Amino acid sequence: MTMAALVLEDGRVFRGDAFGAVGATLGEVVFCTGMTGYQETLTDPSYHRQIVVATAPQIGNTGWNDEDDESRRIWVAGYVVRDPARVPSNWRSRRPLDAALAEQGVVGISGLDTRSLTRHIRELGAMRGGVFSGDALADPDVLVERVLASPRMAGADLAGEVTTDANYVIPAAGERRFRVAALDLGIKTNTPRMMAARGIETHVLPVDATIDDVLAVEPDGVFLANGPGDPATAEGPVALTRSVLERRIPLFGICFGHQILGRALGRGTYKLRYGHRGINIPVIDVASGRVAITAQNHGFALEGEPGERFDTPFGAARISHYCPNDGCVEGVRALDVPAFSVQYHPEAAAGPHDAAPLFDEFVGLMEDGRGDGSAEKS
Repeated sequence: MTMAALVLEDGRVFRGDAFGAVGATLGEVVFCTGMTGYQETLTDPSYHRQIVVATAPQIGNTGWNDEDDESRRIWVAGYVVRDPARVPSNWRSRRPLDAALAEQGVVGISGLDTRSLTRHIRELGAMRGGVFSGDALADPDVLVERVLASPRMAGADLAGEVTTDANYVIPAAGERRFRVAALDLGIKTNTPRMMAARGIETHVLPVDATIDDVLAVEPDGVFLANGPGDPATAEGPVALTRSVLERRIPLFGICFGHQILGRALGRGTYKLRYGHRGINIPVIDVASGRVAITAQNHGFALEGEPGERFDTPFGAARISHYCPNDGCVEGVRALDVPAFSVQYHPEAAAGPHDAAPLFDEFVGLMEDGRGDGSAEKS
């Protein structure tokens, strides 16, 4: 076995064995509480520049297949597991997890105490770190210096690093009912698939798309995707969102897109202590009191209190959802323009399906928009 070490910016070192590629990687160390769905997690662009710690003790049992990627590549900066499966066992598996990591140059570490590491992050907060193995594993003091010299997540403008290079279209499944312009801030594969099942043709646009680019699609609605980084850096998407709201085009945002809508409505955002990452996080709908178990991946949040009503340049709005674990804002709804967003992932790949009906709610907004006199697209 090749020795490896995870080095945190506070100087704490966790030692283990190399897992995946051998070398060095730097990023923000965060933990994910999902017990399954590691392939979807690793290929989620929202994890760009993060070293992900799996809290489930054994990872890799089902190997790696060719169907479940949520984007074109693995995005995590590094991967940390306790007990990797020695032999994958699943009829869909095409290669072991560590082989997939090695093929894509993702440096990981296994065999360390992930429970102790997770408790450390919960107590002190997400922090910068590095995984080092092979020739990169040198004097710990030098490694700490490398970690301290790496960029912080606060202030990181990352959506441009994960977005599409050019527009592309995902057709509706069957008859097309609606056309949606989706801003790719780090969109996952399952999102257009969920919309396609509802008769939506999705036109995916790069992060630097303008309002003219959006209008050229002649959309029935606009979708703001998930993605990585600090929402305070996303001035372009926020400006675009304001232009969409001015034109009263139905709008739906998730995760990073939720933070973009919130900032467009005049709310601030802030960095959470250690974030929400997993597929088992409860959310309460303020209006109904209903609880949904959701998939989440975010380290920033929108300012506000559950049920709070506030004024915006586009009329009134309300904080619609919150997390009972910490009171974090999980949803916002504009009351005078057709727009809403949630902090979680209704496409849930991987994860529970409690929030899937939000896509139906988006369809309802677009149907109402047509009722106001807009012509159906041919």
